Amino acid sequence: MSYPQTDDDHDVVDILVADHREVEALFVELETGQSTLERRRQLADVVIAELVRHSVAEEAYVYPIARKALPDGDQIADREIAEHTDAERTMKELESVDPSDPRFDELLAHLMGTIRDHVREEENELFPRLRAATAREELVEAAAKVTAVKEIGPTRPHPGKPDHPPANKLLAPGIGLVDRLRDVLSGRPTSTDDLREEQQR
Repeated sequence: MSYPQTDDDHDVVDILVADHREVEALFVELETGQSTLERRRQLADVVIAELVRHSVAEEAYVYPIARKALPDGDQIADREIAEHTDAERTMKELESVDPSDPRFDELLAHLMGTIRDHVREEENELFPRLRAATAREELVEAAAKVTAVKEIGPTRPHPGKPDHPPANKLLAPGIGLVDRLRDVLSGRPTSTDDLREEQQR
């Protein structure tokens, strides 16, 4: 995945919004129904990997900022984490369902609805409030941390994993290493770059 450069022009909100747009583009392709079953499986796998990386990064570095900076930050962060957990349970099921099974489309529809609601909440409420209440330098620094954790974090759903620092920060690299090893051994795509390579073969 190509992230915006984490320099003075981009803060953590820019990184997360770019993630949202990338996942939405994958959702749109899945909704068209034009793809082969194999392509639908690959698209779903990339959606799952992108969402897991995004969630891990938010839980490690964004929600702690919200808890500190916003008067109702604890409630907002707890709600967002609960939504992540719901989405991870759906993704865990989706991982093991064949795209030819009607349940695949049911789970996908549920996941897309959940994620789109979550994105709306973040972009309309949380992100503007974070920018208003947090020093720009802190948000730029968080962008670098988020980008780094996404490089080493999990790519598969783990609904029972810790979702609060420091445990989630400590465990993410180890879980991520195991996930990436499994991805390589199984040939599972985890990024839009992987999808492009698959299409060129």
